[in-house]
Amino acid sequence: MQRIKYILPLVCLFSLVVSCDLEEEVYSSIYTSNFYKTSSDAEAAITAAYDPIADLYNGPAAVLVSDMSADQTYPRVAVSRNTLTLFTYDVNYTAQRTAGRLFESPQQIWLSCYDGIEKANWVIAKVPGVSMDAARKKEIIGEAFFLRAFYHWMATKNFGDVIVKTTPSDVLGNAYVTKSSMADVYKQIYTDLDSAVAKLPTHTASLVKGRASKEAALTLYAKAALYNEDWAKALTNAQAVLPNAYLRLMPNVLDVYDVSKEDLARVENIFAFESESNTSVSGSTSSRSHQMVGLCGPPGSASKQYGLTTFGSFFAYQSFYNSFNPIDKRRLLLDTTYVNNAGATVRQKNITPITPKGVLVKKYMDPVSTSGNVNNIPIFRMADVYLIAAEAEAHLNGATETAYKYIKVVRDRAGLTDLTPGLNADAFVKAVLQERSWEFFGEGDRWYDLTRTNTFMEVIPLAVSDYYPQRTPQPKNRYFPIPQDELNANTDLEQNDPWK
Repeated sequence: MQRIKYILPLVCLFSLVVSCDLEEEVYSSIYTSNFYKTSSDAEAAITAAYDPIADLYNGPAAVLVSDMSADQTYPRVAVSRNTLTLFTYDVNYTAQRTAGRLFESPQQIWLSCYDGIEKANWVIAKVPGVSMDAARKKEIIGEAFFLRAFYHWMATKNFGDVIVKTTPSDVLGNAYVTKSSMADVYKQIYTDLDSAVAKLPTHTASLVKGRASKEAALTLYAKAALYNEDWAKALTNAQAVLPNAYLRLMPNVLDVYDVSKEDLARVENIFAFESESNTSVSGSTSSRSHQMVGLCGPPGSASKQYGLTTFGSFFAYQSFYNSFNPIDKRRLLLDTTYVNNAGATVRQKNITPITPKGVLVKKYMDPVSTSGNVNNIPIFRMADVYLIAAEAEAHLNGATETAYKYIKVVRDRAGLTDLTPGLNADAFVKAVLQERSWEFFGEGDRWYDLTRTNTFMEVIPLAVSDYYPQRTPQPKNRYFPIPQDELNANTDLEQNDPWK
């Protein structure tokens, strides 16, 4: 977790004095005496609470930790990215640290989550006392509850049993917190989301970019409940999103990822990392970019269609590409050829020198930007809402007509025929998980579907290539180890089994 900061009250200059005694004390007046007085303070505080999302998606650890571990995409062996794919990381995340790539590692997820939780806690504790417009105050507090739930969910789905932190670190004793069980983590997530849903505004076209809405909280509630195998809560909260008149699937799935149509795509993107290459956009994540464009494009910046600067560091498995029905429109978001800057078509065997079977991921193409990249990274989409509802309905009531109706919305958009009728509940849920794989590849989702269903040990060894011919995860890889730095800093924190 993020450690509380200290200020030394006395500066001793060696050249002027022989020795001095230094006493450390917690400097918290910035939070209690000089801040949280005005509406501007409250707005600044909630903006700061969103900023760790940019830290999660700028690297972007929130995408790469999942996608480099799962069965859809893989990284080129560079700067120790292969440790996630080959499950060779350790509690120190030594390889990432040595390569200067902690921002791509699970350790970044831990750091960002507890940074965000701490900032949300201050908002929840202090903004109620601020003199400001009552309606906006209510929204800000709702946003803080949403963010605290989001960060706790991100932490627990990656590390299992984690710290539940609900008070700000105003004194040193509050900075040290013991670990809670996943059951208690989800209990806190539910409590926070109940508050968020009651306070947040309905999602409309006028919602500020990157801000949480009532529907964002309901979607997080539904997804967290799905991970917690709380099928009734998952279904109820997913269903509560569907009546919103503004939110819907875009007719063309390719438009969701078209950087020139990102404003239009907000009808589907309930919550997203709003990437910007400059400071012209008002919102929590402005002037923060991400590296997915550079990773996904061909090596040597060989195609302007993919981006101004690309490295050829992220590809899809040929087996994943082959799993699509050829008529599935989502397969157009992958490619086995590309047109280079000279206008020539580069065939698959020449896409990358690392393998003759490279498959390019096209979800993060950015031919528009001249500095950085501005395409958003989806976090919650309406397609997710429909598939959560389908899976939860099947777990509760079997493969009902209602469950088929939910998955049909996503399949229709993809240009597929109806799912095979008459499936039993288990077969239907398996079909939903496969649909999720096709729908959300490259968005940091798949690994968590495999770990929450505990199927990663069966699936991952089949996801290989001539570049990664063997992959052998162990049961302990279901969750990542708590970073050793955190264990060293917080003596009340204990490593999770079986990483001890």
